[in-house]
Parts: sequence; C-alpha cells; structure tokens
Amino acid sequence: MNILIIGSGAREHAMAWAVLRSEKVLKVFVAPGNGGTAMMGGKVSNVPIGTTELDALLDFASKESVDLTIVGPEQPLGLGVVNRFRDAGRRVVGPTQEAARLETSKVFAKDFMKRQAIPSAEYRVFRSHAEAKAYLESCGSFPQVIKASGLCAGKGVVVAMSRQEALEAIHEFFEARVFGDAADEVVIEGFLHGQEASVFALTDGHEYRLFQSAQDHKRIGEGDTGKNTGGMGAYAPAPLVTPEVMRKVEEQVIRPTLAGMAAEGYPYTGFLYVGLMIERGEPSVVEFNARLGDPETQVVLPLLKSDFVDALMASVDGGLNDVPFEMHDGSAATVVMASAGYPDAYQSGKEISIDPTVALIDGATVFHAGTKREGSKLLTAGGRVLSVTALGGSLKDALDKAYEGIGKIHFEGACFRRDIGAKAL
Repeated sequence: MNILIIGSGAREHAMAWAVLRSEKVLKVFVAPGNGGTAMMGGKVSNVPIGTTELDALLDFASKESVDLTIVGPEQPLGLGVVNRFRDAGRRVVGPTQEAARLETSKVFAKDFMKRQAIPSAEYRVFRSHAEAKAYLESCGSFPQVIKASGLCAGKGVVVAMSRQEALEAIHEFFEARVFGDAADEVVIEGFLHGQEASVFALTDGHEYRLFQSAQDHKRIGEGDTGKNTGGMGAYAPAPLVTPEVMRKVEEQVIRPTLAGMAAEGYPYTGFLYVGLMIERGEPSVVEFNARLGDPETQVVLPLLKSDFVDALMASVDGGLNDVPFEMHDGSAATVVMASAGYPDAYQSGKEISIDPTVALIDGATVFHAGTKREGSKLLTAGGRVLSVTALGGSLKDALDKAYEGIGKIHFEGACFRRDIGAKAL
C-alpha cells in the first residue's frame, strides 16, 4: 500500500512512524512533512505540497497510486478535503466538511450538543461586540469562558477570571480582530470545574474503537500557568478516566454524537477527539476536534498494539469492529521542546543538536514538529520544535525516559515544562 499523510507536525511524524509498523505499507508520503519525516528515509518521503492545496494533493494521490490518505490537521478538513477525495473515488480517513463542523464551528458544536443532550457547559452565542458587552456587564458570576467560533490554531479561547478580563477579550475578538473571521461568532459559556482529559475514537460512522485516554498540558508554564499553547506535553492512559468514567463518556457522548450526526445527515467518520472536564467522576464536553490531537497522538499511537493501517482501512470501508484494536500495557509520556518566546513571537533557524544516544533509550522516540533540514543541519522552524516520547511499565518510568531524552537535545532558547504528568503522579 501507498499512504499519503497530510500535515507537517509531530502528530504527522507519529502517524508516519505508526503506519510504517504495518507490513502492508510500501511507501509513505508526508505533505509537506518536516525535518523529522525527511530523516526517516527508506519508505518515507516528504512532498512539497501545502496542507490546504487540495487540488495538488488530490492530483498527487492519483499520480502516485495512493491507496489511503490520512488527514492530520483541521484546516484541510474545514476546506472539504475528505469530500474532494471521496468524490474522486479515493480512500481518505477523516470527516466530511459538514461533519467537521464539530470542530470548525463552536456554535455548531454547542448547538448540536444541546440538541442531543450531551453534557456540556451552558452557553450563549454573540455576533456583535455590543451584545456580548451588554451580557458580560450584566453577568453575575466569573470566570466565564470566551471562545471564537472558528479555527484559531488552539488559541481562540480565553478563561476570563473577571469582568474586566472578559470585556478585554471580546474587544480583542470583535474590534481588534486578532482572530479575524474566526471570531465573527463568539461563544460565551460557563466555567467547568474539574480536571481535563482527552478521549479519542476511530469510527466508520457507526462502529467505533477507543484509543487510550490521555491528558494534555496546554499552558506554557509549569503548574499550568501562563498562556495557552498547542500543548506542551501529554501522557496516557489518564488515571482520571477510570473504566466507569469511560463508560459514561461512551454512553453520554460518543454514541449520541455518532447517532446524532448520522440522524442529522452528516455521518461522522475518521478520528473524533473529545476534550473533557471531569469532576467527581462526571464528564462534560469542553470541545470536539475532528482529528487526533497534538501532542496526544504521540502517546496514544505508540500504545496501540494492533495494526494501525488495518484499523484505518476499516474506518473507511466499514466493519471496524471486525479488526483487532488492542493496546500495550504500561504508559506513554511525551515532553515538548519549544522555541523561546512561544506561544508569542519566536525566532526560527536555530541549529538543533540531537545526541545519537537518544536512540539507545529503551522505548524512546523523537517526533519532530517545527524542524527543517538545510544541507546537513537540522534547524528550528516553528514554535513547538519537537517532542520526546517514551514508553514505560509505569508513568514514572515513561516520564523518566522522556526527560532523559530531552536532556540529550539542545538548541538556543529551548524551553520545556518540567512537570508533565505531575498531576497523575
């Protein structure tokens, strides 16, 4: 089989690593890929096509006889890449443009959850600064969570602890236009208490299989301080998601979501990410994503024991429950190294040094995100640069190995959190 992976982050590097474990795979193309996928060699090659260049991606898949395309990031899903590939008769993993609105439109997602009685925070939708301001000035309780409805690369959310913070946020959204058209609609919702966790499903639209649960670390600073990022580390499984909690997530969230989307005419296929807040064993949905999360992919895929490609094919062709979907015992942890200044302005082009002995750490893998190759040099090319993932018999074992790997990688201004997994420990 020839496989095309759309994307350029550590998630896509991890996907390439995972599909390579299947004996069925002949070639893996990553468009556009990064420095890490460029270094995989052998069956893997980068393709200089951007993630939103749908015509070029489809043309490439046809010319190279690609048997299966896996969509990593949300932008091409929002543009309808799955619709385009399906219309051309090509197998592709992901939801259609209409179904992907669970992520691309927070207004659609909140309204859908309300219709389907899926547990989530109470909310209001605003389409003007004046309306949102009037509501916040009359609001009697804080914090309030303010979200731009459209795609904002994980940064269009403000947890406003006071009325003043909330008013400043809606000014930024509606007047300063920091997120452009993505903030034409703004959702203001109540603050959910508890701890966050992530549950990931692979679905063919009817049947589904669950990966291990995970917990991401969104804030840039230790102790969950500072600005939100795309994610500074993760671990799996999350002890917070007990078998009883997972049963409730399936019954109250995943099954109603799949049944509801099908009933409303938008069958949901591919990866479904459910971001949860869990308090006293009761889950509520914070958000949906229409794809695997990053950095959670780097911990849930290494824990998958069964053939990833078989499961992906079944998610496209149906019969997902007929293929094996077993997990390894133990835990996985990943720690992200980022550029100085991230998630604000940062410099790129810093040379990266990776000690070859990283490869000798049992169960450890380096997944690249914002990197690029220039001749024999590996350089930084993004805010989140790379992550070190490790497997272990326990979470502490996995974390120790991941941090050992982090200690062997250097570039100017490198920063990372030293408390990944601390809550679980």
